Amino acid sequence: MQNPFDNAMTQLDKVAKIRNFGDEFILRLRQPDRDIRVSIPVKMDDGSLKIFEGYRVEYNNTMGPYKGGIRYHQNTEINEVKALAFWMVLKCSVVGIPMGGGKGGITVNPKELSKGELERLSRGWIQKLSDNLGPNKDVPAPDVNTTPEIMAWMADEFAKITGDKTGAVITGKPVGQGGSLGRDTATAQGGFYAFEALRQELGLDEGCRVAIEGFGNAGANAAVIWDRAGYSVVAISDSKGGIYNPDGLDIAKLTDHKKNTGSVLGFSGGTDITNEELVGVDCDLLIPAAFENTITEANADKIKAKAILELANGPVSPKADEILFQKNIPIVPDILANSGGVTVSYFEWEQNLSGDSWTEKEVFDKLRTMMASSANKISEKAKESQTSLRMGAFIAALDTIKAAL
Repeated sequence: MQNPFDNAMTQLDKVAKIRNFGDEFILRLRQPDRDIRVSIPVKMDDGSLKIFEGYRVEYNNTMGPYKGGIRYHQNTEINEVKALAFWMVLKCSVVGIPMGGGKGGITVNPKELSKGELERLSRGWIQKLSDNLGPNKDVPAPDVNTTPEIMAWMADEFAKITGDKTGAVITGKPVGQGGSLGRDTATAQGGFYAFEALRQELGLDEGCRVAIEGFGNAGANAAVIWDRAGYSVVAISDSKGGIYNPDGLDIAKLTDHKKNTGSVLGFSGGTDITNEELVGVDCDLLIPAAFENTITEANADKIKAKAILELANGPVSPKADEILFQKNIPIVPDILANSGGVTVSYFEWEQNLSGDSWTEKEVFDKLRTMMASSANKISEKAKESQTSLRMGAFIAALDTIKAAL
């Protein structure tokens, strides 16, 4: 598998050739401020002891406290976490929130743990990293396979250790425990607002055909949001495979099928396809919403979509990016498209620190304004430099960070 951090640095090198930011500034962004690895001992239900490896990368805090999710996955490793932390720096800058970038994770398959083991592991991560965290230092959030309940355990453990009562050290908590309304759908909702702002520029019509790779939080919510807005969702996949119907899928029935069977496969309202086939289905908008390196030079030529919107982090490799640019397939980049999650996490942090509570309408009104403004900004930067939307987003982000430095 391609190294995600190498991909991120390739993107940084590319933008440095388009705009002269100065060698020293680019050099500062090539390494994180801190790269922390910890061992987390957990007493298992059978009485045995197991050691898990945990991570926190604090990449850059020029714009404010480090901010970024915690990922639980068996393939999580330090280069992935470094790449995600780097992209988070740019993401916060692109949408104009006063936070830096970080990322965390644990190498674990959470499906293999009991609830008690999962709680002990989550509290163990906080115990090992509590000195590095804090509302004005480093503010984690959920990511792949981490839930509001896990965030609540972490916030509680941090409060026990430090006495902090604001809850602002962790975002993505349950609404009744300091979480923000709208956080559960924020990534997909923010992606939709960015899409709305750029749709005409992408050459797409209202109600066009959409294919979504991934049926986790981002992908499942995207399916509902695009469907309700009148778009035809023709294909969706999960980790086991995909389903396709050129006339459009019934998202409500498909969601029920997924809950009942554990997969989208076998849904009576469509035809089973592989994850590889989903990338190449006939559609107007392709939304990769799962993991890095979904689209590479090996399958970029198979894409029939007119445009791509990245709800996942780093789903298009640099070489595939070049191929798609030559094919005139525009990409709404991850550092804009999926920044709705961190933006609403920032809203939660603000509410916690002020003791305030916003309505869902207030949250989404603020989110729509910020996403639309950021989309227009990166479009202008791309046109100024005659480059892609991705490079336009990098230029916008780096301009902001360099000005702050």
